[in-house]
Amino acid sequence: MKVKRLARLLVALVLSTVLFVPALMTVASAATYTANSVYHIPIHAEVEKGLYAFLQRAFKEAEENQADAIILDINTPGGFTSAAGQIAMLMERTDIRTIAYINKDALSAGAFLALHADEIYMAPNATMGAAAVIEQSGNAADKKAQSAWLKQMKAAAESSGRKPEYAMAMADATMHLPKYGAPKGELLTLSPSEALEIGYSQGTMATLGDVLKATKLDGREIIEVTPTFFENVARFITNPIIVPILLSIASLGLVLELYSPGFGIPGTMGVTAIGLFFFGHLVAGFAGYESLLLLVLGIALIGAEFFIPGGIIGMIGTVMVIASLLTAGADVTHMMLSIVIAGLVAIIGMVVIMKVFGKKLSMLNRLVLKDATTTEDGYVSNVNRIDLIGRIGKTETPLRPAGVVSIQDERLDVVSEGAYVDANELVEVIKVEGSRIVVRKTKEA
Repeated sequence: MKVKRLARLLVALVLSTVLFVPALMTVASAATYTANSVYHIPIHAEVEKGLYAFLQRAFKEAEENQADAIILDINTPGGFTSAAGQIAMLMERTDIRTIAYINKDALSAGAFLALHADEIYMAPNATMGAAAVIEQSGNAADKKAQSAWLKQMKAAAESSGRKPEYAMAMADATMHLPKYGAPKGELLTLSPSEALEIGYSQGTMATLGDVLKATKLDGREIIEVTPTFFENVARFITNPIIVPILLSIASLGLVLELYSPGFGIPGTMGVTAIGLFFFGHLVAGFAGYESLLLLVLGIALIGAEFFIPGGIIGMIGTVMVIASLLTAGADVTHMMLSIVIAGLVAIIGMVVIMKVFGKKLSMLNRLVLKDATTTEDGYVSNVNRIDLIGRIGKTETPLRPAGVVSIQDERLDVVSEGAYVDANELVEVIKVEGSRIVVRKTKEA
């Protein structure tokens, strides 16, 4: 039965990933060439790997259509420095004029990205700065990460001809700039007027139209580039917080399904979670079809373990499944952590469910041995025949050292004390240990 369930899971996993492929074809639709155009691209919400995948597609489209400029509409509280670094490289590589329009907030990674633009314009109530490195736990990063980020902020300002000390003050609270309202020990955050005064902004503009006039791009066709539905889904799925949750659901659901009759809710949850994981990472451009191939082959080898004993094939299959997840992820270190979390969640979840619902859920009955060989149920353990000690019998077979002895017409399996005893010899029972009866040759009748 386990083999059949595993086969069903394998088929479901393959279908859940392969059926998403046609959807991928709609993600990057070919754009028609438009002369004298300006691409308006939003950088909203959190800066993460999914955003980079969207911007990569948008920049490629703008370059193919030979756009006159790219206006990045920035409103973000920040995000992950690794993703911000990739987006910054994307901005540096393009030959198209890049303009950052901060229509509300460009904090942390958002400020870093704005500094990589050729020009910066801010809305009247916008802010830019507060770019400290924060870990996922919410605590400040270690000194090594802070030092690296500080250098990156400095380089970002210098690459666009801006004074680096202000960018460094955004990331380092020890750099005190009292003139611009940053109290000692706090990070620098610039208002539109302050950014204009120090040359971090080219002007304060209320609308996008004002930005176009100020940059002499009015009259151009504005191409609004927005994330597709699948790119939005991919951004959500590839979020570093969502990845371990998906993998935890997948591992717990698939393990439970192996011990449940038929194909039910646990298997559906597990297959859906693993399918969403690979779908999101395929759309975001992090995973390739080699990851899917590793997954399918790994599960196939795990299934083959039921037919080929030894454990080696199953171990290889498990390694291939883990490798498929690592190659599909945006960051190997984060993926390793996510896999460990998923494994722990699966183990803890199984223990909790068995403890709380074990008696109610029939699908868990096969996980735990519940039968007991009690006396009330008619089970009787081996009788300890201590009454035989001291009794005399005759060997019916030679004892080498085991054999058969007859004591008052009762045939018993015995062992000698160590020496060979021939047949038709008198022996005395000297010891009884459970079912083991030890005898010694004697001459007494």
